[in-house]
Amino acid sequence: MFSWLPVPFSTHRTRFPQGQQDQPPLSSGRPPLWGLRGMMEALGFLKLEVNGPMVTVALSVVLLALLKWYSTSAFSRLEKLGIRHPKPSPFIGNLTFFRQGFWESQMELRKLYGPLCGYYLGRRMFIVISEPDMIKQVLVENFSNFTNRMASGLEFKSVADSVLFLRDKRWEEVRGALMSVFSPEKLNKMVPLISQACDLLLAHLKRYGDSGDAFDIQRCYCCYTTDVVASVAFGTPVDSQQAPEDPFVKHCKRFFEFCIPRPILVLLLSFPFIMVPLARILPNKKRDELNGFFNKLIRNVIALRDQQAAEERRRDFLQMVLDARHSASPVDVQDFDIVRDVFSFTKCKPNPSRQHQPRAMARPLTVDEIVGQAFIFLIAGYEIVTNTLSFATYLLATHPDCQEKLLREVDLFKEKHAAPEFCSLEEGLPYLDMVIAETLRMYPPAFRFTREAAQDCEVLGQQIPAGAVLEVAVGALHHDPEHWPSPETFDPERFTAEARRQHRPFTYLPFGAGPRSCLGVRLGLLEVKLTLLHVLHKFRFQACPETQVPLQLESTSALGPKNGVYIKIVPR
Repeated sequence: MFSWLPVPFSTHRTRFPQGQQDQPPLSSGRPPLWGLRGMMEALGFLKLEVNGPMVTVALSVVLLALLKWYSTSAFSRLEKLGIRHPKPSPFIGNLTFFRQGFWESQMELRKLYGPLCGYYLGRRMFIVISEPDMIKQVLVENFSNFTNRMASGLEFKSVADSVLFLRDKRWEEVRGALMSVFSPEKLNKMVPLISQACDLLLAHLKRYGDSGDAFDIQRCYCCYTTDVVASVAFGTPVDSQQAPEDPFVKHCKRFFEFCIPRPILVLLLSFPFIMVPLARILPNKKRDELNGFFNKLIRNVIALRDQQAAEERRRDFLQMVLDARHSASPVDVQDFDIVRDVFSFTKCKPNPSRQHQPRAMARPLTVDEIVGQAFIFLIAGYEIVTNTLSFATYLLATHPDCQEKLLREVDLFKEKHAAPEFCSLEEGLPYLDMVIAETLRMYPPAFRFTREAAQDCEVLGQQIPAGAVLEVAVGALHHDPEHWPSPETFDPERFTAEARRQHRPFTYLPFGAGPRSCLGVRLGLLEVKLTLLHVLHKFRFQACPETQVPLQLESTSALGPKNGVYIKIVPR
């Protein structure tokens, strides 16, 4: 401990010439040697003591003090910003506040703390907004400062390479290249593929219609959307209901069953700077196997397509992405907002004035990025489309008057269009549009989404620090009685053409808004509309004693029915 002391001072006495006393002269200015010896002996005693249990005790006290400070050191930021929030617990923040699910807790946050509030998940601060003018500032007017979504760092590689999580300039390049994939002309080529999967769904539903038994239609929709994803996004037709052991079906199921154990989640939230890098580098057999399967599948399809002549290639989503991988984008960032166009009144009419000089990509889409776009199709198709179909079915079964009105529209449409196309579906089913829109208002599957602040800024007088995560509370916004009277009532009339014009902007956001709004909104709505059109042409939905009213909801990721949707279907 004191090894820095010179050896002569710590081991022996100084020697003087013969005849002199064995002691240093008083004029030397040094302390007497006996004093040094005594001091050394005392220090030696202390050294022995410090090396004993006292070291353990002292270090334990210091460690506990540091942990106590660390456990709450991140929890003063919201208060400094003047943002109300529930009281956080050490280390985990407000994790226990969300034990019932994010949907219920989002409503509770809005009720207790207002349209601008916040919470902590572990050490990460979230600022929650459900005020329309503030949302407009973040998503549109100040978009350059809120370009990126929050990323945890733990996403599957395939998901991290998707347009959902790409950042800054690379996101802009990839989004621009993919805009053409979701044009009405390209989507029209995918209608036959979706219809083929729908034919399989109808064949399976017929058995339930003939038997008259109650069943969980959500499970049927899960199988159906898996078939659509396999065919349209991965170029691999399957019948998941008939062949549940198909490798694609099994890996999809494993992907959606993948979850982080609660103890690990607590550690990740409490010590993100240690646990997140550790989780990235530690071997994870299940994660690596899933990544490897889908990556290999896409690479094999790409290799096959590259050997085929252009006219022989399947006209699916994957091929559209492959065609666009070298493309320059003629679309400017301010025109990335597909959602704005979808909910306008000029749906299938292109606007030539909004074409811009094509901008070359810094590099073509990589194979990993192509896999990423297919993965996002998988997530959106399986969760968003499945849950929207399930909720719409439940609402129609429990509101027979609305269902009867829709059935009349479906029958008239079928008389005019034996083989529906994209634009006829967009323009020829106004009441179905209203039913789907109201379903998405009541039960928005993507009921929360995030943006990160790149720099310090001010939004409507509220200071937002760089790096802050803003969460748009879509569920709370859609159930705000100030914007939607009697919000718990299913009323498709809210979405007539005239009623839409009266809506306050940025109060209806099932697909987000602004340049980073949902890129696949057209394809998702196409799949939902085409499915309901085909199913309702053959069957009527009927509530039964097994139908859960009201539905219990599950909201760990997307919003969905917790216990399925049990109904009966009646052949027409």
